[in-house]
Amino acid sequence: MHQTLKRMFLCSACIYLPIVAHAQEMELPTIQVIGSSPVAGDSIDRDKVPTNTQSLVADDFDRNKSASVLDTLSQQTPGLQISDVQGNPFSQDINLHGFRASATQGTPQGLAVYLNGVRINEAFGDTVNFDLVPSVAIDRADVWTSNPVFGLNALGGAINLQLKNGFTYDGLEAEVTGGSFGRIGSSLQYGAQKDNWAFYTSGEEIHEDGWRDHSSSRIKRFYTDLGYKDDVREFHLNLSAASNTLGVIGPTPVEELARRYSSVYTFPQTTENNMLMVGLNGKVSLNDDWAVQSNLYVRHFDQKHVDGNTSDVAACAGDPTQLCLGDAVAQNAGSGQNLSSSLLPGTGLNQGIAGSIDRTHVNSDTVGASLQTTYDGSFLTLNNHFVAGANIDYSSLSFSGSNELGTIADTTIDPYVVGSGITYQTSDGLIQPVKLRAKNTYQGLFSSDTLDLTDRLSATLGARLNIAQINLSDALGNSPELTGDHRYARLNPLAGLTYKLTPDMSIYGGYSEANRAPTPLELGCANPAKPCLLEGFLVSDPTLKQVVSRTYETGLRGHSTVNADSTIDWKLSAFRTDNSDDIVSQPSSVVPGYGYYVNAGKTRRQGLDAYVQYRTSDWSAYTTLAYVDATYQSNLTLTSANNPEADANGNIAVARGDKIPGISPWQLKMGGDYKLTSALTLGADMLANSSQYYVGDDSNHNAKLAGYAVFNVHSDYQLTKTIKLFAKVDNALDRKYATYGTFAAVGDIPSLGLSNPQTITPAAPRAMYAGFNVKF
Repeated sequence: MHQTLKRMFLCSACIYLPIVAHAQEMELPTIQVIGSSPVAGDSIDRDKVPTNTQSLVADDFDRNKSASVLDTLSQQTPGLQISDVQGNPFSQDINLHGFRASATQGTPQGLAVYLNGVRINEAFGDTVNFDLVPSVAIDRADVWTSNPVFGLNALGGAINLQLKNGFTYDGLEAEVTGGSFGRIGSSLQYGAQKDNWAFYTSGEEIHEDGWRDHSSSRIKRFYTDLGYKDDVREFHLNLSAASNTLGVIGPTPVEELARRYSSVYTFPQTTENNMLMVGLNGKVSLNDDWAVQSNLYVRHFDQKHVDGNTSDVAACAGDPTQLCLGDAVAQNAGSGQNLSSSLLPGTGLNQGIAGSIDRTHVNSDTVGASLQTTYDGSFLTLNNHFVAGANIDYSSLSFSGSNELGTIADTTIDPYVVGSGITYQTSDGLIQPVKLRAKNTYQGLFSSDTLDLTDRLSATLGARLNIAQINLSDALGNSPELTGDHRYARLNPLAGLTYKLTPDMSIYGGYSEANRAPTPLELGCANPAKPCLLEGFLVSDPTLKQVVSRTYETGLRGHSTVNADSTIDWKLSAFRTDNSDDIVSQPSSVVPGYGYYVNAGKTRRQGLDAYVQYRTSDWSAYTTLAYVDATYQSNLTLTSANNPEADANGNIAVARGDKIPGISPWQLKMGGDYKLTSALTLGADMLANSSQYYVGDDSNHNAKLAGYAVFNVHSDYQLTKTIKLFAKVDNALDRKYATYGTFAAVGDIPSLGLSNPQTITPAAPRAMYAGFNVKF
């Protein structure tokens, strides 16, 4: 019976595991489990984990019928916020305790994200493209607020996503959805098991015109898994692929939005993401106590980004027949010849309205492997859970960027950049075509041990050694400063205690450290004298220091059965994370629209999380309340040229205690579902965020971006045993609000008549969707 109970406890796909000892006719308490490392196949009792965690399963992702994994993660995870920087529902940022995982190049990343045990922070800038995640195939998601075992970037925590397989999903299911903004989507999934073999496959496709001008998107995602399992072994071979085109129109001046809420500032702005990944993972039980888990993968990622922008190219002061950017002459990048100011007669250049179409291309191939061993047995007669492992990830990537000279027609809405076909550069080398090659090698050694000192008290000790090697080389020969070798290493400890106050309630406290190494993007853009277009251009590589976080956390949590028909889960936690040598992006005071990265001393995130969920057979409800106080802990001088409070040099003075912008301190979430009849279920969710400072207002001297509350409703009706109808309304009260705001130079297009530098990415208005689901 000992071996049987152990296998039930180690079920990584389960959250609730009621264990019954039939011989003694004694029912033991329900156990919630969570994977203790990114490598699948290992689980530990959540009550023995000295940090805050949140787990969501497939039904949670199916509940709101969202095409993005982030909507579900943000709904019920305390302290996790969505920030829409790019204006696309499939390519948003998340913010957990003030740390970001973003698809936007140039955003300092602070969260590690794993998919089937593979770290999917991209090799070039540690960005996370959640549009590549097959939402229909998600089996469960675990959110950790601190655990160094999850490696690089786990400054504010980690998100561990596990996809379905034929052992966890059985049946054939098809779904079709349509609704607002021209959205039409469909998905198909199938899973089956025969003897020791199982197969699962899924595909989904979504098209949406977008509610803002020029913001259409197309999503195509595919995933399949072939598995084998017997009493001691389990292996999975899986493949995932995606091909997505996203309209990412970004922030728009508030004055322009006041004229037409769907308008954009400049376009075209598009991103094409393509990904292919093959993985092989397995686990083998050596005996009742020891097991080995492994993971191998190969991943290809290709991203092309097009960004239409204004430009300061104008007739040269010394020679009006030629084009200049400041004092530098604009040249044809192909021939090196100076460009004439009479280029493209009768268009924007002659009227002083110049434009640029900036293109970047990232292509990366990554191979990686993980191997770990776990022990669930006894040590000196005490129950013990031990895990130790190693991993290596090697990436070879190329990055290229170029500027095409363009013009912007005299318009009062939606400025469109028309390209000339000429790739240009400047004689001072600040703007020029770039091609970078990089090789990243990330290695890790980790170990963690949880020992039950008594039947109530458990102690955890662990550590992870991270080693990062980054080699950069200039492939064109015109940016020799890019070439360089960088190496970072750090040992991050973990320690904590948990204590069961009652069978249904426990208290915990812990301390952990984590680090992240600067990315090739940041290392290639760290010289204030040679700034970069942050979506792309790299010119030099002064060494940046790695970021180190130190987190203290304590909390209470409980889960219990109220009666035969209802359960309650709750938790309350407090945290403080201190960062040293934090990296921030800075707009350039040398070239408008460009920027660079710097170490910005010490920063701090501290706050509280509260969560409660109540479930019965007929209804469920949840509430979360979170507070995060994110501040600078060093006196700094930062650049923010478009900030109305900046000095003549474009600088702002940041004092210790000033709030880090772009983070809402308070967040309240509420929601629930009610089964009106055996066939009809109604549900609703509410999300409220407090006001936040505009990005670029690090000195906190300007008005804040307003807070908001948004309500969503949904319903489903089981028409027959196999057919379900569903509908939902997002932003049911049609609120106008924004989750992201910054400052921009708005005088570059005189015909728009703009004077307010505040720009925001507005959230979508009321949207209605409906569809049907067929499951056999």
